[in-house]
Amino acid sequence: MKFWFSLSIYIFVNFIVVPFVQGQTEQSKDSLKTVYVFEMKDDIDPRMNRKVRMAMEDAVEKKAALIIVHMDTYGGAVNDADDIRTSFLESKIPIVSFIDKDAASAGALISIACDSIYMAKGGSIGAATVVMGGSGEAAPDKYQSYMRSMMRSTAEARGRNPQIAEAMVDENIEVEGVSKSGEVITFSVSEAIENGFCEAQVSSIEEIVARYGLTNYEIYKYSPSATEDIISLFLNPAVSGFLILIIFAGIYFEIQTPGIGFPLAASAIAMLLYFIPYYLTGLASNWELVVFIVGIVLLALEIFVVPGFGVFGILGIVCILSGLTMGMLPNEQFDFTFVSSGKLFAALLTVILAATIATVLIFTLTPKINQWESFSRISLADTQQKSEGYTSSFYSQEMLGKEGVSHTRLMPSGKVIIEDEMYDAYSRGEFIDKGEKIKVISTEGTSLRVKKNEV
Repeated sequence: MKFWFSLSIYIFVNFIVVPFVQGQTEQSKDSLKTVYVFEMKDDIDPRMNRKVRMAMEDAVEKKAALIIVHMDTYGGAVNDADDIRTSFLESKIPIVSFIDKDAASAGALISIACDSIYMAKGGSIGAATVVMGGSGEAAPDKYQSYMRSMMRSTAEARGRNPQIAEAMVDENIEVEGVSKSGEVITFSVSEAIENGFCEAQVSSIEEIVARYGLTNYEIYKYSPSATEDIISLFLNPAVSGFLILIIFAGIYFEIQTPGIGFPLAASAIAMLLYFIPYYLTGLASNWELVVFIVGIVLLALEIFVVPGFGVFGILGIVCILSGLTMGMLPNEQFDFTFVSSGKLFAALLTVILAATIATVLIFTLTPKINQWESFSRISLADTQQKSEGYTSSFYSQEMLGKEGVSHTRLMPSGKVIIEDEMYDAYSRGEFIDKGEKIKVISTEGTSLRVKKNEV
């Protein structure tokens, strides 16, 4: 009897109670909804564009029931705002814009693309006129027309008044009972509610979730991954400037001590660490990388192929500095219309300051490097003094000051004849035609250094 009682208890617990509890637990987990929240509290630019893209992908992966965009922005680049509003319009997850406190310009466009708009006390939405980055003046009509069309179509897609949306861009559009000609629309909270551009005034994210009828939920706030944190670190102007310093210093020391490889490797790594973060965030584009590489090639031609320092060297330096500077700016191809003067100045200052510091350090530290014990292990640091009997001259000092004629054209190297003997020679950089009189001014090396013998 005891055996059958124990067996009954075992069957009841394992086949009825346990499955029931597990089912309830699974059902509880399934009913727990994820409310995904991310902030948009900075300029709308390629970096924000990337952040939103990463957050949207993460929200889909986490099967979020609702996405809330915590917004406070004065706008930014139109092209990046267009990318964001398109992703919002195509989203299968409901998206809410929580305006706390401003959604101006591109921020207004993005908010209108959301399924619902809620505003905190003192919030505002509108003023979407496209302005020039440098002067702050209204951009040409082609940009205004593009913005008007986006505002109109986005408002239509979300069931909001398209004429009001256009009037947020164009001051010449008059909306009866809402605005007068000569002013762009900017709504306060009550005005936005009255005209269908805000559902209600709220004070918290939890209040928005309650209005959506969600009770069993968890709020997940987007935070950048370790990779994104590293990218952000390298986007810091101070870090970018340090990398530029390494780029220039590495190239210089590799030229001074060819064959070591370490300075060139350091420079190459610094180039990658500089450009990759800007490229991933959309700031640096392919043509800016090409400009930088062309600059390196031109500088190499000037150093190793073309004598002296002229056009190739200057163009090379200009291209290198231009590539580094433009890679930091949120320009669209060759269009710098919406690049603010502040960002342009910051980029130029970073690049020029880093290049200047690199130049100063190069000429300050170079004479001392040979004295470093660690450097002597990879480079011949000893000098062979003339007073000790060493000489770099292939010819005797008796050749110094002797006169002759050029046997070939010196461009700047060639051959000369002195006292019926032919010698290898080179000029000081100028070309010397065949048959001209020359004079030896140096015997160091394996070729005579000569100049025109002007009588």
